[in-house]
Amino acid sequence: MPEKQKINILWFTKDLRTRDSESLYKAIQEDLPFLAVYVFDADFFVQKQLGFRKIGKYRAKFLLESVEDLKQNLAQKKIPFAVRYGKTEDVFKEISEEFEIVKIFCQDEWTKEEVDSQTKIEKTVPEAIWEKSYSQFLVHPHFVFKTLDKIPMLFTTFRQKIEKNLLIRPEFASEDLIYNKSEINFKSDDISLKSLGFEDFETDKRNAFPFSGGEIEALKRLHHYFSETQNLSQYKQTRNGLLGKDYSSKFSAWLSDGSLSAVTIYHEIKKYEKEFGANDSTYWLIFELLWRDFFRYISLHYKDLIFWKSGINHQKYFADNNEDLIQKWKDGETDSDFVNANMLELKNTGWMSNRGRQNVASYFCKILKQDWRIGAAYFEEMLIDYDVHSNYGNWMYLAGVGNDNRDRTFNPKRQAEIYDANQEFRKLWLKL
Repeated sequence: MPEKQKINILWFTKDLRTRDSESLYKAIQEDLPFLAVYVFDADFFVQKQLGFRKIGKYRAKFLLESVEDLKQNLAQKKIPFAVRYGKTEDVFKEISEEFEIVKIFCQDEWTKEEVDSQTKIEKTVPEAIWEKSYSQFLVHPHFVFKTLDKIPMLFTTFRQKIEKNLLIRPEFASEDLIYNKSEINFKSDDISLKSLGFEDFETDKRNAFPFSGGEIEALKRLHHYFSETQNLSQYKQTRNGLLGKDYSSKFSAWLSDGSLSAVTIYHEIKKYEKEFGANDSTYWLIFELLWRDFFRYISLHYKDLIFWKSGINHQKYFADNNEDLIQKWKDGETDSDFVNANMLELKNTGWMSNRGRQNVASYFCKILKQDWRIGAAYFEEMLIDYDVHSNYGNWMYLAGVGNDNRDRTFNPKRQAEIYDANQEFRKLWLKL
């Protein structure tokens, strides 16, 4: 029996980019050839929780576009890339039957499903060495844990201590590297929205997020929001908007699947400040990236507690499970026209503003008094920019079982008066 060819694997998960890619940067410098792999995991696409799918049509379409874009970017570097549909461990088993897998390069994860997936692969190819990166953070864990003894409960404490001597790593120079090793042939699958279990759909004309997935589109948006329009200089004033493409950066969807890195955004902000000047708004986008990091460090610290009803602070949380009220909330048929408009936007586009999210989540938890985990699961299915850390972190926060010890309740009537004074947003979605 001929000896198997030794190869490394570059396993893409939530890091679908070639710029600032630590795993790509390391894999390409190894002596062995490598095969890049992305798996649309069959179990994930049929899995349900609390009656909702783990991914809905909006994010599935965006993900397909991101993977297709990655495929083109890797092809330009002559990097072999296999895109497969099936159980992740089965795909790795199939590769291991043809090749000897020496190393697996990937982004490290610590939430339950992602850890389970890595564990299954470890059992399938037990001899492989793992090289994991923490490239989803803005502030690297080495810096954070050198600065803090433990992750504080309050974001303000976290931010103030981290900002004091803030050090952000440089970008990995991965996009300039070209693959020059032997070609590895391993077949890909043709994957479409339909093959993932969804019907094709038209984009709603009212959509405030009319963008495609992928690194090219992400960098185009970055350029548009920064140097092309200089919208970044007004970010703090406009970020609570509800209408149109430019009231906020809209980077979250590309950040969530890793088509864009937080580190890239940070360095582009610094370049922008040199060219156009620094102000409260340019700082505020960094502030929001630190919030994103904070929720990641909270989930890293508390692990599965972020999915518990009592949350990370073990609060007693009393909630009904009234299917009728939950359905009305989902369909935009509650007693609040502001909540309804936001829920209809989500239902029809997979997008909702930050202001909207806070209001509808608070309404669900505090006024309807339903189990916050049901709301979080619905967001998980529907949102294009869903990411586990921010989603569950924010829902816990608004339910009063997370990081906010003030246990606030939003008044949607008052919020509508402030943020939708002329009813433009409600008119758009409620046909008033």
